[in-house]
Amino acid sequence: MIAAIGGFVALLLHAALMLAVAPMLVGLVRWLKARLMGRRGPPLMQPWRDLMRLLRKRPILAIHASPVTLAAPYVALAATLLAVLLVPSFAGGMTLSALSDLVLIAGLVAVGRAALALAGFDAGNGFGGMGASRELAFAAFAEPALLLCILSLAILAGTTALDGIAAIFREGQVGLRVSLLFAALALVAVALAENARIPVDNPATHLELTMVHEAMILEASGRHLALWEMQAALKLLLWLSLLLAVFVPFGMAPAGSGPLLWLKGLALWLGKLGLLAFALAAFESAISKMRVFRVPEFLGGALLLALLAAALLFVSTGLA
Repeated sequence: MIAAIGGFVALLLHAALMLAVAPMLVGLVRWLKARLMGRRGPPLMQPWRDLMRLLRKRPILAIHASPVTLAAPYVALAATLLAVLLVPSFAGGMTLSALSDLVLIAGLVAVGRAALALAGFDAGNGFGGMGASRELAFAAFAEPALLLCILSLAILAGTTALDGIAAIFREGQVGLRVSLLFAALALVAVALAENARIPVDNPATHLELTMVHEAMILEASGRHLALWEMQAALKLLLWLSLLLAVFVPFGMAPAGSGPLLWLKGLALWLGKLGLLAFALAAFESAISKMRVFRVPEFLGGALLLALLAAALLFVSTGLA
């Protein structure tokens, strides 16, 4: 009973933490990129200020918009928020840990992507349809790569449950494997594509020949735009937290632990998240966006790496 109450309290704290940190993570990446480029940069709380300002405004709908445009931001935000709740941050063994399955998380990410693409098509704007078509074309490569990475982790850990995979890595039972390096690189490439980051897309541009994500929300305004921005921030936090939970789960408080271990896990999680944010900012500052027609090649490389990782792990475990 005490463990169940502790897991529920940890889940509530985890939900509040994710909702609070997601916009600040976006602000941190923007500030780091500006500093690396020699500029002052916006304050860390600027995304929160923008969200509060947009939430006070009534959305203006396109003349041909259907109820899909009204429902899409809520569906996408709900699916992404549920996926975020399934990915542990400072502690494991939370109330929803039994549902924390990588296949389920991949499905929730796909639901959010589908809602965003439908909103782009529904607006009746040529840019929205163009961005949605590109997004779905990229997903044709990103989703198989993600599923192959999940297969690799399942072969290694014997389960697709995120807590089980994190426990295997935390206990040091995995060791150094080339296949895991391939899987990690493939997941990073998929994360960049899913979050519309450089080199796949540039979240700071509105050039009609290059934009993908921004094209789909071009008609959004008011609180609908705030929901889309919050969903994008949560998705970035989701992917970074997923990479940490799978490959760097060290310092996470185990199931049934108390507040002291939670504080330690929180400090370590925030530190690791800050390092990933710095790595992302440095990576985006060092390279430029690739041409849209080169993105399938980039994601095809991720798919090949994920396939090699699954094949090598299958052969090694089969011969063991």
